Amino acid sequence: MNIILFGPPGAGKGTQAKILVEKLNNYQVSTGDMLRDEIQKDTEIGKKIINDMNDGKFVNDEIVNKLIKNIIFDTKKNNKLIFDGYPRSLTQAKNLNLLLDESNQKIDFIFFLNVNKDTIIKRIEKRKIVEKRSDDDLKVILNRYDTYMETTRPVLDFYSRNPNFYEIDGTLEIDQITSKIDQLLKV
Repeated sequence: MNIILFGPPGAGKGTQAKILVEKLNNYQVSTGDMLRDEIQKDTEIGKKIINDMNDGKFVNDEIVNKLIKNIIFDTKKNNKLIFDGYPRSLTQAKNLNLLLDESNQKIDFIFFLNVNKDTIIKRIEKRKIVEKRSDDDLKVILNRYDTYMETTRPVLDFYSRNPNFYEIDGTLEIDQITSKIDQLLKV
């Protein structure tokens, strides 16, 4: 089963993805983790990524799509993917559909964790203390939130027409969100 988790930075996508990976024995496809890994390896791609991330921009679609393609065509991960933070643009959404078609896969569920800006600020401040993430500068996060709202809104509109699209109140506690997802997945 392939699942997309949508939501602004700090919505809890990563947390829910980790829970689903454990429960379903699936693979988390976190573009954030993949991008941070490229940065840590200090690759040429990593250097480009860090410039975009530090400016609060989304990373170039071409870079992200290339990283995603390798995962989708990994046969041991077929129909076992939890997309966390991808796709973030209409170009990425269309690319994902093409790659899934080529690999004879589909998206089974799309969950949108809807969270307001105030909740995001509180979560990011807490996450910054607990996880010590370098990309959790509040100013950068607010810029990423605004970019998210501008760039990802069309993707949300694109997917919201699907019968497998579900909006979940992302301001709920972690276990409440997990419970709502479990009910929809019937697990």
